[in-house]
Amino acid sequence: MLQVTPDPGFGIYIHWPFCKAKCPYCDFNSHVRERVEHDRWRAALLRELDHYADATSGRRVTSVFFGGGTPSLMEPATVGAVLERIAARWTVGTDLEVSLEANPTSVEADKFRAFRAAGVNRLSMGIQALDDASLKFLGRQHNAAEATGAIELAAKTFDRFSFDLIYARPGQSVAAWEAELTRALNYAVGHLSVYQLTIEEGTAFFPLHARGDLVLPDEDLAGDLYEATQSLLERAGLPAYEISNHARPGEESRHNLTYWRYGDYVGVGPGAHGRLTLDGEKFATRAHRAPEIWLERVERDGHGAATPEPIAREARGSELLMMGLRLREGVARARLVEETGRDLQDLVDAAALDRLVAGGFLEVDKDRLRATHEGRQRLNAVLGALLA
Repeated sequence: MLQVTPDPGFGIYIHWPFCKAKCPYCDFNSHVRERVEHDRWRAALLRELDHYADATSGRRVTSVFFGGGTPSLMEPATVGAVLERIAARWTVGTDLEVSLEANPTSVEADKFRAFRAAGVNRLSMGIQALDDASLKFLGRQHNAAEATGAIELAAKTFDRFSFDLIYARPGQSVAAWEAELTRALNYAVGHLSVYQLTIEEGTAFFPLHARGDLVLPDEDLAGDLYEATQSLLERAGLPAYEISNHARPGEESRHNLTYWRYGDYVGVGPGAHGRLTLDGEKFATRAHRAPEIWLERVERDGHGAATPEPIAREARGSELLMMGLRLREGVARARLVEETGRDLQDLVDAAALDRLVAGGFLEVDKDRLRATHEGRQRLNAVLGALLA
């Protein structure tokens, strides 16, 4: 019998689209507004939750994630109301994971206790760097002292917390990054996310990079920075369970594991995406990106979503592989059969699979397919060959 990956769970993602300022590297659906009508937004989030609850009655929610944007700009009362509505409309276990993304400015840190009282039990902070010059370059609204102070406050307030760092910044050496990462380990208790700086179209960094005014580390140095990250965090007891996410055993983000294990999740809020299995078919859901248009549509129709799009079984296999191979655990072949009705060899380029295994980029046995350490570092190329 094929080995099955643990139940991926059923998550709910709440998107808060507003930020104090737009970071120059960010291509997320985030917007700056002078004024937000919090009562109106609270009512809209609750109404769209009801829309999805009607479609997924009887499901057991395993995680809730408030993302953005900057959810720590929400009123704690909104967080509390959302969690109350979720508990009223779905089955919720006592082990429900409730994560909220937060920035470490002093104003937002002052709300940590209120968010905890509202039901948040896991905080994810956008620290990004631990020195003031790098924070200024990244367009962050906090300084290094605020960053470390917020981490210390989070440790006192929440049983579980994580924070993010960005590496491969212009001029960054391996030695400098190792020193910064070592300092971060003084604060990282159970979970740490580390992302390589990339230049995305539509961001403020994009034209600077195109003109040559912003130069990132070359491919060899970026590879060395990645290897240094993996080695240092592995030795510290925070191995990578996903390409950019490191945790002590048991401290992994359950909500993000739902994504990577290709579980179902509801997406609520402007631009939010979801994946839902209904009557044996899987559907992709997405909401209108523009905050004001989404808000008007929810108030008019009860939701701001486009018509759900059915995902063909072969496409489901591709999505599962693209998400699951990011994980160290890989993809259970039983999940492929469950989602598509077909086994691995029927879904991928068999010759490419053999080459990638022989080259040390993939491992396959009767139960699962995994990307090796080398394969995860080059995952885009591996997937391109495998799914060609």
